[in-house]
Amino acid sequence: QVQLVESGGGLVQTGGSLRLSCAASGRTVNNYIIGWIRQAPGKEREFVAAISGAGNTYYADFVKGRFTISRDNANNTVNLQMNSLRPEDTALYYCAARRLPVVLSTAYDYWGQGAQVTVSS
Repeated sequence: QVQLVESGGGLVQTGGSLRLSCAASGRTVNNYIIGWIRQAPGKEREFVAAISGAGNTYYADFVKGRFTISRDNANNTVNLQMNSLRPEDTALYYCAARRLPVVLSTAYDYWGQGAQVTVSS
């Protein structure tokens, strides 16, 4: 069992930055892939980024060059640094976990409650 708690969401203007954090707890967290998945109002959930226990990173095309995912295994924390934010990035951002293999989808087993990110135009 893995427990996940997000923090760091908020309201920002177009072009601004936000940093989301995910605090993970449970058994052998380092063995899990940690991902960020978002859901905008009226839309389906979509994969944003993921990081393996070894630190390999994966991104959706629409965030490459703007978002950076990082992992602090000692503190069981995964961060998502979001730069050059756009109104279309407005969504509820979920931290999620799964075992290998890495998937660039929303097929994760454990989920946090979500953190709201709102980008104003």
